[in-house]
Amino acid sequence: MRKELEEKKNDLITKAEGMLDTAKMEKRELTEDEAAELAEIRDNVRRIVETLKLDDDFRELEAKEVKEDNAPQEEEKTEEEIMNEKEMQETRSFENYIRGRVIHERAGELTPATSGTGIGLGGALIPETIVNRVIRKVYDICPILERSQKFNVKGNLEVPFYPADAQNITVAYQSEFVQLSSSSGSFNTVSLTGYLAGALTKISRSLINNVQFDIVGFVVDEMAYAIKRFIEHELLQGTSGKVTGLSTLNHAVTTASATAITAEEVIKLHDAVKDEFQQNAIWIMSPATRTALRSLKATNGYFLLNDEFSSPFGVNLLGKPVYVSDNMDNIATGKTVIYYGDMRGLGTKFSEEINIEVLRERYADEHAVGVVGWFEFDSKVIDEQQIAKLVMA
Repeated sequence: MRKELEEKKNDLITKAEGMLDTAKMEKRELTEDEAAELAEIRDNVRRIVETLKLDDDFRELEAKEVKEDNAPQEEEKTEEEIMNEKEMQETRSFENYIRGRVIHERAGELTPATSGTGIGLGGALIPETIVNRVIRKVYDICPILERSQKFNVKGNLEVPFYPADAQNITVAYQSEFVQLSSSSGSFNTVSLTGYLAGALTKISRSLINNVQFDIVGFVVDEMAYAIKRFIEHELLQGTSGKVTGLSTLNHAVTTASATAITAEEVIKLHDAVKDEFQQNAIWIMSPATRTALRSLKATNGYFLLNDEFSSPFGVNLLGKPVYVSDNMDNIATGKTVIYYGDMRGLGTKFSEEINIEVLRERYADEHAVGVVGWFEFDSKVIDEQQIAKLVMA
């Protein structure tokens, strides 16, 4: 069919050229009949050309489909592989930004650095994958936060709870056809709001200029430890008028002495937490307090505290992991020196996800680069039955 159309098109063009040549040789204009016939030839040629073009297009599409069908199929990437590639790309971009090779206002929008360019005193947002590494690191090195009951909501949050001495719903034997007496638990509520906090760390430009140094890993570690130190202090000690953390816990065991702890008092603190909350319980104390407990023995002569490599923190006390923190008070008059229990009794709420920025120009006169993190959070005891504390006399 294509061949016939090509031949018909050529014949029509030849006929039209002959009619035009004849009129030129006779030095006259086209007659009405000749003009009408030439117009008809022109329309027929156009239709044939369009038909041939459509034929070419369809042949090209068919050839492309055959080529795609015969091409080796690439395996679809898993979500994990996609995320790993994204993290690698953003890590390279972030490293280039810190080292001054590129500038960018937001994650993923990169501009090659040139002389005289910069972002002034403002900052560039750290890419999402790097922020997630910081957040994971914070949880890894702050088990109190990781084990607490977490809420990621905006605005105020009212959390209901039963006090340790509450008279909850009663269950009793009953005869048939006798109406049950209704009873209900008496519960309180804890209000979790939000307090804005910021963490700042500065990095030496000399360190940044060392191309063999893992600068991204260093930034992640420094920012995570700065945030961890602050959050952990607030969870353990609290600040008046701000985050209170465990500082308002009333479920307590008080020692007989203001300067020493006995094995009996440690056991009493352990048993102050009900068995149903013992499975995930941990001890929290200062390094000096842990050292003081190493000499304590049970009535059978065995040490209460033992090194245990399989334990999450390397040390067990009465079979439960011991976590030490410099944010805990040492043994002294009236101090809270040990917390024990399931940290899910502590509620933490983040109203604003952690966001981190790099300030390359602000600390130029100190030959340093600043990394600042902002977050909004609150923390309070939401179930006193799950946690108890040891207070010195």
